[in-house]
Amino acid sequence: MTEPDAGARFTEMYAAHHEQVYAYAVSRAGRQLADDVVSETFLVAWRRLSAVPETPLPWLLVTARNVVHGRYRAEIRQASLAAELRAWVDEADADVADGVAERSAVLAALARLSESDRELLTLVAWQGLSNREAAHVVGCSVATFFVRLHRARKRLEEAMGEAPSTFDLKEFSR
Repeated sequence: MTEPDAGARFTEMYAAHHEQVYAYAVSRAGRQLADDVVSETFLVAWRRLSAVPETPLPWLLVTARNVVHGRYRAEIRQASLAAELRAWVDEADADVADGVAERSAVLAALARLSESDRELLTLVAWQGLSNREAAHVVGCSVATFFVRLHRARKRLEEAMGEAPSTFDLKEFSR
């Protein structure tokens, strides 16, 4: 299929089925996520246009269903990681050593961050990777990694709030 034919087919498919895919997304994921689900569904359709059958609606709905399931799996993974971090906080609360309050505050703040922010911070601080190595792990340039890491550090500071702390955020600055 030539590029103009592909564009026309996709445009026709989108116009004909967007409302139905949106309605399905709302029924499965709610209004807040429906636009994202529809966008991802049609992105997959564009990328795999040659695999889309002549009657595309069932294929589109299966794709939307898979997108929703992928999002739920990601949410479950996120909740599991947050629960693990909260468990570490609980363990830290039971500890009597110096620095427990700082450890607890940092772990609680990390638990409130997004998965991607936690990953950036922990790759550098806990895994001991250089910025170049960490950038390779997350699949971005070193410059992009520096920007993301800077923003993640800021969000960590904000998450730590006004609590008095002697914890040195330089640990997250290797």
